[in-house]
Amino acid sequence: MSANLLVELFTEELPPKALSALGASFSSSLFEELAASGFVARTVVARSFATPRRLAVLVPSVASESAGRTETRKLMPSKVAFDAAGQATAALKKRLEKEGASADQTERRTEGDTEYVYLTQSIPGVPLAQGLQLALEKALAKLPIPKVMGYQLEDGTTTVSFVRPAHALVALHGSEVVPVAVLGIEAGRVTHGHRFQGVKDIDVAAADAWEEALRAHGKVIASFEERKAEIERQLGLKAVECGASLGTPESIAPLLDEVTALVEFPTIYVGQFEAEFLAVPQECLILTMRANQKYFPLFDGQGKLTNRFLIVSNMELADPRNIVEGNQRVVRPRLSDARFFFETDKKTRLADRVPQLASIVFHNKLGSQLDRVRRLELVAEFIAARMGASVAHAREAAQLSKADLLSGMVGEFPELQGLMGGYYAEHEGRPNAVVRALKDQYLLRASDLSDPGNLVSACLYLADRTELLVGMFGIGNVPTGEKDPFGLRRAALGAISVFEALDLVAKSADAPVLALSDLLAFTRETFASGPIAETTDAAVSTFIYERYRNQLVVAHDRAAVDAVIALMPPLNEVVARVKAVIEFRKLPEAEALAAANKRIRNILKKADTVPSAVSSGLLVEAAEKALHEVLQSLQSDVDAEFGRRDYSAALRTLAGARGAVDTFFEQVMVNAEDAAVRANRLALLQQLDRLMNRVADISRLAA
Repeated sequence: MSANLLVELFTEELPPKALSALGASFSSSLFEELAASGFVARTVVARSFATPRRLAVLVPSVASESAGRTETRKLMPSKVAFDAAGQATAALKKRLEKEGASADQTERRTEGDTEYVYLTQSIPGVPLAQGLQLALEKALAKLPIPKVMGYQLEDGTTTVSFVRPAHALVALHGSEVVPVAVLGIEAGRVTHGHRFQGVKDIDVAAADAWEEALRAHGKVIASFEERKAEIERQLGLKAVECGASLGTPESIAPLLDEVTALVEFPTIYVGQFEAEFLAVPQECLILTMRANQKYFPLFDGQGKLTNRFLIVSNMELADPRNIVEGNQRVVRPRLSDARFFFETDKKTRLADRVPQLASIVFHNKLGSQLDRVRRLELVAEFIAARMGASVAHAREAAQLSKADLLSGMVGEFPELQGLMGGYYAEHEGRPNAVVRALKDQYLLRASDLSDPGNLVSACLYLADRTELLVGMFGIGNVPTGEKDPFGLRRAALGAISVFEALDLVAKSADAPVLALSDLLAFTRETFASGPIAETTDAAVSTFIYERYRNQLVVAHDRAAVDAVIALMPPLNEVVARVKAVIEFRKLPEAEALAAANKRIRNILKKADTVPSAVSSGLLVEAAEKALHEVLQSLQSDVDAEFGRRDYSAALRTLAGARGAVDTFFEQVMVNAEDAAVRANRLALLQQLDRLMNRVADISRLAA
């Protein structure tokens, strides 16, 4: 017999930030164990439920007894299982005894060069109570519990451990209770409603009736996703009623998940605070309302914060005045604190805070935050000089970049570092470019930095990421596997985003273009204490290009990306080159040229020395003369197109060499007996290789 199975574990309030993961783990682990044991088909879709006080799962079509099955397992190598006479060893006998099996259930199988003993057993079906007991225990053991707590059961002597004290267990197979027990609780059919507004004890008739019984009698929306959707719907309606908006979906998503984990039957109310608090930077008020109070601030049509906010309550009341007024009373001290920090911080100039950075350790091998600021000043100046930005403004922004770490506001809200420095700089009347640079320095990715008015932001942003990468690589703090405690992968992508956003061509024709190699070398030299080796430049450069490669292959042809990244060209040219190579691959000549290029590379690798130039007097065969003439004629066109960064045109021009290249390999023997002729042909191939691979390593496109 099969029926739907409902399992619910009722507890004290679960950690809100972990609730969604706990619910998903509980349902998926329980389902997986039941499916693996043959109680339910894997094609069945189980439903997961999670509220602040319960984890549950509903699994359709679960059998009352698992199907019998045959299971074959590898036991041990034959040389361990049998002695020289072919008799079972003590090791095999002990293993068979443990498995409750006999030797006639074994067989030998060869895998590679080794023979193993396998055991085949018939596993009889077991009743659901037995299977569910084991599945429950395994599911609870796999829960991603942030912190386990121990508590005593009602007997006053037994101690159990779980994320929160558990009080009830429901296990219904259809209308029948499944006799299982966990955490000292035996399963029944009684669930519990909303702590204040629902029926305390609800007798559930059957598994299918559980969800609706909770909603109708318990005032509980059991599904996490349905509860989240209901909160989102009500928030949207209230915002429209107020003529306001909630902000971007990305900005409210984490809070939406958190409040979903805090309520069982959500209702939205509108609160407000005194408009005078709006004199404080809105980011401070938004953060304190969202992070500390779990409120949803409301914004006007221009994205400016209003003095109203939305409260997600767990109580649906006809007269919610007490709830609204209580929340308004609670938020005022928080906003007052923010205003106090802001007004107090403004009394000390940023420049006066800079010397105090000497007391903050950046890294014990790299010095203090003040040491870091001095390096950032030099690197930002270096970048500004090559980007046509104001060197003075770049120096000023770098000097003040970490000063707000000593402010009261950032001490209370570390998420606001940089942003508050910008507000304090604005209060002091500093240049707009400096203010903007301070606010932009902690962006995940550079944006709009190609705006000439925002070049100082680009200088500080790039200086910060480059200094971090060189410093950390220089002392051996390199990311390994999933571990990246200093955010170096993020720093590399941030640096790349600057090169993407800017053309990085100097405003003055006489000034040099900013090159990554020059930037890394200069940055390394700013570490006065001398812990950074010259090899760090290459390591950081390789790391940056690897990150770029991993980012690009998500959206672009992998072979084209690899062909471009192999040359490690200027970062600001990478995307344009990749797009050009993708277009080149569509040409009928592309495949043959790629194969020829790969052949050329292999020939050149085997050569001891290759002359730097081709001697026309040593060209003997008509095919090699023709190839030389083609290369000479294409060179100027390719140079011009490459100079204009028209990489697609350059590759199309190079495709014109296909006929001469094919003829050369058909009619010319590169390894001629005459050493001078042979060397000259190698020089010709090297000239072709250099010309063909100016945009990308074309040989990597060969199949």
